[in-house]
Amino acid sequence: MLPVGPAVKVTVYLNQDTGAEHGFLHDEILRYLLTNGVNGATVYRPHAGFGLHARLHTSGAGDVAGLHLPVVIYFVDTGEKVDSVLPALLAMVTDGLVEAHPTEILKNISTSERVIS
Repeated sequence: MLPVGPAVKVTVYLNQDTGAEHGFLHDEILRYLLTNGVNGATVYRPHAGFGLHARLHTSGAGDVAGLHLPVVIYFVDTGEKVDSVLPALLAMVTDGLVEAHPTEILKNISTSERVIS
């Protein structure tokens, strides 16, 4: 479990159709993070976006604008863990953007019981 205190938040911006050796890059990155002990990661599929080429891609587009929808991967972990996974992660990202920001974990709790409020 990720301890309370300083941490690093990493964000990876990709196109959902960016390929990798074994399928799509966002899936391969998620498997890599899981296999290498990152505390957790989330893939978001935004409705629309644009990048370096300044072409708007939207989920409702029927042409090429609808093919390259954005995907965002977030994960937060200790600085040591991020430092250990970052070199391979950066090598995997052949088309996209990777950023990292210092952050502070204020609370991290996990329970097997269902919480009803």
